Amino acid sequence: MNALVFDHATLATFISAAIVVIISPGPDTIYTLTESLRRGRYAGAAAACGTATGILVHTTAAVLGLAAILRTSALTYTVVKYLGAAYLVYLGVQTFRHDEEFEVRNTISETNTSLRRSYGQAVTINVSNPKVAVFVLAFFPQFISRTASVSLQMSILGLTYAALSVLYLLAVVAFASRVRHIIVDSEMVSRFIQYASGSVLIGFGLKLLTEKQPGT
Repeated sequence: MNALVFDHATLATFISAAIVVIISPGPDTIYTLTESLRRGRYAGAAAACGTATGILVHTTAAVLGLAAILRTSALTYTVVKYLGAAYLVYLGVQTFRHDEEFEVRNTISETNTSLRRSYGQAVTINVSNPKVAVFVLAFFPQFISRTASVSLQMSILGLTYAALSVLYLLAVVAFASRVRHIIVDSEMVSRFIQYASGSVLIGFGLKLLTEKQPGT
């Protein structure tokens, strides 16, 4: 289907550029890694799917023109930025405060509720980040041809980007699963991961607060 809309060179260039962006550490990666370490691979996979859902939400917004509002309206961008930053800081503080929630055990009972929470929080982290919306609006059009449906092309690029993100995050989950036994066997390592994760999430929140609207 992609070949009917994009030539192979354009699609290959998009995938190459997208991979570089995706593997750059960000709050989505940190959250997925943290959930994988403390709750297990299914929670990590749920978080990965949540991130992909957020990307599709941003893509849909771009297709509908809603993302353009974030790019042109300083007030809207600022409001969303503060909400996203506050949520990241909140998650970081919660990681610090609740030792029992971060405790890693050899056996994990992953209920539907905990998986929904991992998924939902990942969606919220991604959707509440205005930088992702602006990125989609600025990055995707570079690979779009005016000779075909813009909406269809944006949708295909969004699906491709979301799929690549899931694949990368699942690799992160697999890595976390391999090293998880080290954390189970060491309370010191477990606490280090806990406080490091909380600090990084808060750091991303504070960084988002200082970000200026692109183009200003």
